[in-house]
This record gives sequence, structure tokens and C-alpha cells, in this order.
Amino acid sequence: MTDKRNTTKLKQFRLQVYQNFSKRADTLMNLVDALCSYRNASSVVEFSLAEHFPRGHDALFKAISEWEWQDNHLAKLASDHLPKPKKRSFWLLGTDVTPQPRASSHTLEDRGFVYYPTVIRGNKPITIGHQYSTVVLHPEEEAQPSSWVAPLSNQRIRSYEDKEIVGAKQMNTLLSDEKLPFHGQLCVEVEDSSYSKPAYLSANRHHKSLVTITRSRSNRIYYHMPDSEMVSDSAGHPTWYGERFSLQYQETWHKPDEEVTTTYTNCRGRAYKVVIQSWHNMFMRGKRKPYPMPMHKHPFTLVKICLYDENCELVFQRPLWLLVIGERRHELDLLDIYEAYTQRFDIEHFFRFGKQKLLLDSFQTPIVAHEEAWWQLVHLAYLQLWVARDSAESLPRPWEKSLPNANKRITPTYVQRDMGRIIRQIGTPASIPKRRGYSPGWPKGKNRALRKRLAVVKKT
Repeated sequence: MTDKRNTTKLKQFRLQVYQNFSKRADTLMNLVDALCSYRNASSVVEFSLAEHFPRGHDALFKAISEWEWQDNHLAKLASDHLPKPKKRSFWLLGTDVTPQPRASSHTLEDRGFVYYPTVIRGNKPITIGHQYSTVVLHPEEEAQPSSWVAPLSNQRIRSYEDKEIVGAKQMNTLLSDEKLPFHGQLCVEVEDSSYSKPAYLSANRHHKSLVTITRSRSNRIYYHMPDSEMVSDSAGHPTWYGERFSLQYQETWHKPDEEVTTTYTNCRGRAYKVVIQSWHNMFMRGKRKPYPMPMHKHPFTLVKICLYDENCELVFQRPLWLLVIGERRHELDLLDIYEAYTQRFDIEHFFRFGKQKLLLDSFQTPIVAHEEAWWQLVHLAYLQLWVARDSAESLPRPWEKSLPNANKRITPTYVQRDMGRIIRQIGTPASIPKRRGYSPGWPKGKNRALRKRLAVVKKT
């Protein structure tokens, strides 16, 4: 693809983004450009100092407070720029949750205790704040992988909601949209171990072309398919489950139905042997509350992955267990399953880049709607970086030139470094700001009402 075609594609995307704003479109477009090009901000208000934000800092907060976004707007903007899979036969999606710490925001509504990782051993990994669920598309890795994802949906998880069910609803909305390029095609979603519970696995099974790959905890108990001798025609409850398959006790395992061996080389050039085994038609027990979850109707493939070093010793003490569930799961071989799940961690790089470079979780506001709008804007800014990746040039620092492939890999950081030049080259659809007078300010003598301090929501 030539540079001219890349520039045309980026211009079309920016025009769609600009037309998607219903209020303060010029200010919001300038703010998205500031997020994409200004790398020195330590707080949200400092984005008003960016070259491509020719307005005052008050305009930044007014635009955020008045922006009204539509459901599924991220996916609609990204639909024309999602690369179709070429090497693999499926689209790869992923869902995960990340926290928004707001421990000191005593007037913010709907704060609760959420998971927050800590580096200090012994501390409880929790904080007070909100959680956000994000669904992304994992594109095929190119010759020089750079951990890109394409964000498709973002939603705040309310204190009374289940984070996995919120992710299932987001995935259902995307798969039901006929305008998206992966509608009706084979889609594979890769999830963490928290998504391996029956409530999530049974939620979207009506999508026949969806295959779910989730990690399983190493203490789970599953069941084989019942033998014909166990199934009787006599009266009584039918037999749904066969012998136990405990992941902790190897004596409960039977011979795997399939086994494949491959090699894996890490970024430091160290090679490992990967042994992948699978057991077909396994079952887990369902649930009755809060609604029936008949998991005996949804058999899955259980996959065990072990890594060995050059001395044929295990690299990790425990193997990696994966569940592969869905009617079309047999269309994936073991190498497809392994490679798909190893790409799941790219969403963690997305969260890290968003929080460190785009200040995803740094917007301090007492209004929940404004916080949600900021998260949507940051996801939109990252999406613009994703579309602009083919137009950007790699600009490594002097101390980075010795790194392998430093001049070839186009990472989100490199695109953000070069985004200012790209915007100057192609221009912006936003109009030049004009002063419309001076604000009268707060009326003298008018008292400011104190916001009500709200208690932290505790689940029972």
C-alpha cells in the first residue's frame, strides 16, 4: 500500500470521527489530536498545551461534559479499517476488565471495591473506584509484531453488575451487528480465567460461529462424557456426567485424544519446547441460580499446555489449562488454539499504553458521565493511532537504535511520536477557533453548593 493511499484512508477516518461528534465537534477533534500527539502530559488539563489544541483549558472540559456518544460507535468507526484474517481462518476477539482507581473521590457515585494489582507482597489487591470492560480485535501478527489491538467497545461496570456478564453483553452486541465485517463468520474470543464460569460460557452460545477460549484454574473439576453403560432407560434423572477429571490429580486423567509438539522462541532468542494435549467432549457442572445454566448441553475441548527448556525440565510449575467451547471448535487445531491464546496478552499492553501515555485513568471528576466520556475519548484516540500506523515513521531514540528491529517495528509509542507531523501534513477537519467574547465568570455573592459525600458501595 502506497503512502498516498494510507494518507487517504486516514483522512477518511478523521472525517468520520469529526462527523460523529454532535456537539463541540471542533473542540473534540482537537482534543483527540492532542491525545494522539502530545506525549508530555502528566494530567488531563495539560493536553490543552498541545500544538493541535488551539483553545483554552476550559474548552477541554466543556467538550468532555457535552459529548454524547452512541452505542457501538467505536466498532462502527473501526469497521472499515479492520484487516481481514489471511493466515488464519477466523477473527480473533478479546475481552478484559481494568480498574479506574478513585479512592479519594468521596462525592463520586457508584464507587465500589474493585480488583487492583499491587507489587507489594501481602497487600490486598483491591482499591475503591470503578471498573471498565473493553472488547478489542486482535489483528494477525505481522512480520514485526508490535502488540496492536483495535478497540471495539468500552463500558463501565456498575457496582451491582457482574463484570463477565457485561463483557458477554458487549460481545453479543458486536456479533449481532450485521454491518461489522466479522458478522456471521467464524470468531474466536480469548479470555482470562475469570471468564471460565458457566454464566459467561453459556451466555452467547446462540451465536453458532463463536468459539470461546478461556483459561481454567488448576483446581477445577470436570467430567468425561458418560459411557453407554451409565446411561439407562429407566425412570429417574438422566445421566449427564461421566467420570471425574480433576486437574490437580493426574490419576483421574485418561489418555489424551490428541497431542502436538511445537517450539516457541521468546524475544531474547531462547527456544522452548511446547507440548499441547487435548481431551474432547468434556463437561462442567451447570448452575441453577440466578437462572438455569445447563452446561451439559455445551461440551468443550480441554487443552493442556506445558513448556520445557533445553534440559527437558518444566519452565512453569503448573501447566496452562484452556477450555475451548463452541459448535465450531473442531475447526481449530491445537496450534491455532495455542497461538490464539498467546495473543490475548496484547490487551494488557493496550491498557498499559492507555494509562501511561494517554492518561486513561487520570481524569478526576465528580460526575460519572464525564468519566465515562473520557474513557470513550481515549479509546477513540487509540483507534486513530491504529489507523495511522501505516502512515507513521519509526523514530527511535538514540539509545533505542541498538535494539533489534527498532527501526522497523511501528508501535503505538512510535506512532504517537510521529502523529504531530502527520496531522500537520494532512490537516484537520476542525475549524479555527474564534473568540466570542469573555465569560462573565461566577456571579459575585452566589454561594457554591457543596456536593454530597457518598458512601462506598459494598456487595453482600
